[in-house]
Amino acid sequence: MTEQNLYKRLGEQEGIRAVVDDFYDRLLADDELGPFFETADMEKLRRTQTDFLCEAAGGPETYDAEPVREAHLHIPFTPAHIQRAVELLYESLDAFDVADEDAEAVVQAVAAYEEDLLARPENKEE
Repeated sequence: MTEQNLYKRLGEQEGIRAVVDDFYDRLLADDELGPFFETADMEKLRRTQTDFLCEAAGGPETYDAEPVREAHLHIPFTPAHIQRAVELLYESLDAFDVADEDAEAVVQAVAAYEEDLLARPENKEE
């Protein structure tokens, strides 16, 4: 039997989209994070996050949306917000019985962009 890659273990695009939908539902319902998404195009966010995670997990989809830094410059996230979002992501992954090692890989793929998520316009790279 051949070893499945992370993309396959997560259920390919359909499984990853289910986790992303659950994650965004949790973000929207969260008292602290929900307000950040009040005017957001949630379908676009769900679609681009699914593509991002599919690509990061070794799938054929590609993330071709605005770069993470530029997409988040106007959002005043703090490290505490990022930590809360990570907690919610772990909850979503757990709800879908994603193995701990795979959940960690997903979170690390997102966490790699923490600096970009926290960037402010005055810190924009030239």
